[in-house]
Amino acid sequence: MADVVTVSLVEDGTKLMRWFMRKFPAMPVRDFYKLCRGGQIRVNSARVDSNRVLRSGDAVRIPPTIAMYAKRENVKKTETGNAFSMSDLENLRKTIVYNDDDIVVFNKPAGLAVQGGTGIRKSIDKMAAALFPYDKISLVHRLDRDTSGLLVVAKNQKAAQNLASAFQSKTAHKEYLALLNGSVSPKQGVIDNYIVKGMVFNTPERVNDGAGQKPQRAITEYRVLSGAGDSVSWVLFSPKTGRTHQLRIHSAYSLNAPIVGDDLYGRDKKIDSGLATILATNKLFLFAYRITFYHPRTNKLITLRADVPEFMKSVMHFLEFQLPE
Repeated sequence: MADVVTVSLVEDGTKLMRWFMRKFPAMPVRDFYKLCRGGQIRVNSARVDSNRVLRSGDAVRIPPTIAMYAKRENVKKTETGNAFSMSDLENLRKTIVYNDDDIVVFNKPAGLAVQGGTGIRKSIDKMAAALFPYDKISLVHRLDRDTSGLLVVAKNQKAAQNLASAFQSKTAHKEYLALLNGSVSPKQGVIDNYIVKGMVFNTPERVNDGAGQKPQRAITEYRVLSGAGDSVSWVLFSPKTGRTHQLRIHSAYSLNAPIVGDDLYGRDKKIDSGLATILATNKLFLFAYRITFYHPRTNKLITLRADVPEFMKSVMHFLEFQLPE
């Protein structure tokens, strides 16, 4: 007996063939076309062609003869030989906040690597390639593994080139929310200095690096949204450059208030004892909250916001912190 599967909200706008190939990656394309022509694959009980665009709530008939194609490929392999499961892929699919033929935008969970490599079992680039096997997945910017929030991924070469240029030239605008361990003064400003090996210097001439590493200018705008006495500060960051760990380093050394949960740059500063319990999540309280960029094909300006992760949301509610306008 055939199954009927309802198209989810995040799958809205997906072409029928792509939808099937994601769910049944081992199915030969010729079999898909044959099933469409024979009326075995239907949408809302009606015959369809392979180019049908699915909408949220559509009921797709799954022929019983193709169940084996899902079972054969229930696990994808990474380059390291480690595996991520179909359940992992479905969990990532649920984080999609925007999706079309050119780009997909994820609300990346904390702890998930963006790029695969030695010893990395799960990563956005490999898992996105499995979710969209007929697209050319390319990373156009990065988030630290411990940072959560919006990540834009290109699905073809043209989109990748346009978006990479936008992020490099800073025509794409990113905003982060962070909970800092300590009071920040002044409450608004611009941090403009140089970073070398996780340390900051006011001028490049002051850098004395025996390895000859070039100082990188790092610029961050910030605004304190709220606070809890001298214990913590709720801050909105807008980085103007994209240095490794820039916001974490600027928080710890330029503002003297490391991001809560930062074991690398904030391990020497204790959390206020009154807040220690609710902040003890072992997660980094840094979240890529909002992003604005020009669509690589239409050139229309897009602004996206992501839902704050639960571990941050509970603290926000407890401290009565609000999201920025």
